[in-house]
Amino acid sequence: MNILLLGKNGQVGQELQRTLLPFGTVTALGRDGLDMEATDRLAETVRAHAPDIIVNASAWTKVDLAETETERAFRVNAEAVAVLAGIAQERKATLVHYSTDYVFDGSKPSAYREDDGTNPLSAYGRSKLAGEEAVRSSGCDAIVLRTSWVFSQEGTNFIKTILRLARERKSLRVVADQFGAPTSAELIADVTALAIAAHRRGELPGGIYHLTARGRTSWHELACYVVGRASALGFELQAGANDIQPIATEEYPLPATRPSNSVLDSGALASRLRLDLPDWTVHVERMLHQLRRRELQS
Repeated sequence: MNILLLGKNGQVGQELQRTLLPFGTVTALGRDGLDMEATDRLAETVRAHAPDIIVNASAWTKVDLAETETERAFRVNAEAVAVLAGIAQERKATLVHYSTDYVFDGSKPSAYREDDGTNPLSAYGRSKLAGEEAVRSSGCDAIVLRTSWVFSQEGTNFIKTILRLARERKSLRVVADQFGAPTSAELIADVTALAIAAHRRGELPGGIYHLTARGRTSWHELACYVVGRASALGFELQAGANDIQPIATEEYPLPATRPSNSVLDSGALASRLRLDLPDWTVHVERMLHQLRRRELQS
């Protein structure tokens, strides 16, 4: 079986290179080998690999820049996805695609389910929703996994940024009125493999599913947890958990509006796969141990 992985250099893409191996021959492409904005060449490249499964971990993720470079965001997050969906339909292949909590406006007081109405607040969110709609309208065999607050020990993410700032500064200010579930790329990749296997056995129908860790926290609470645990593990930091000040979203204005509630209900996927998804703290703790081990070895 031929598996084509797009976005191999991203946080999720790097983990997928490990978890997709049991399914067959994996060809992994990144920006150096494939420009997702060049949709004509994208189609040619994908067809040349004759994939049975296309896993699209590539995306335009520069949320704030999407407000001014909207056409580029839509080209990657919607037009390129439409090309992949069309080829999947043409080849009777399976498309696995990732979407985001940003398709919602965050006004719901409880966790979002897959059938809740979408209402993106940002250009990035609209581009990702357009990608979902392109997959749906193509009629291809597809699994779309919405996730949120992704992190890993590779690449750039909130947790690594907080650690860096806590080394450099004696106090920090972090937004406390946006809520979600930090979800590791490792967990996403592991569950993706389980989802593909279940889909091939006929146990998981195609469609949109939510995939996040269990639990709920704010950016401020996450920052305090990270700094507190990092200090306990021996990281040399200037700022402690008590030095992190909670602030409102309005005190930290950004070009793109974020949903205040990004908590996704992953119960449908967990039930289908017979999984007990871990609390968000499990993989945050694991990542901190990995980073500390790497630091001691360097």
